[in-house]
Amino acid sequence: MGLTHITVKLTNLAKSKEGYEAIFLVDTGAIHCLAPASELQKAGIEVEGKDTYELANGEPLECEYGFARVSYMGSETVSQVIFGPEKAEPILGVVALENTGIIVDPKTNSLKRLPAISLK
Repeated sequence: MGLTHITVKLTNLAKSKEGYEAIFLVDTGAIHCLAPASELQKAGIEVEGKDTYELANGEPLECEYGFARVSYMGSETVSQVIFGPEKAEPILGVVALENTGIIVDPKTNSLKRLPAISLK
């Protein structure tokens, strides 16, 4: 399976600042979104706590997290976002995908909107 990327915009909950827009890796193996800490701070996204996350290579990494409006493909949701390392590739996690009813089509590696969001 190839990699899927999409333009995503993160803004603070009040939408009081411009926000951070970039090309994000769509990662169905990641629960939360991740972006460079300095970009989240510029966007006015506040730190709410700190947790330990497991990187793709299995190593633990302690990072701060907050909550942001996540906008892409004409949809918007609120999701936890991790204040990642400065050179980290931005990640769109599966919670933000599921909250908007968008899935990754494994045949085409493209995003597809479901006809309805499942409540199951």
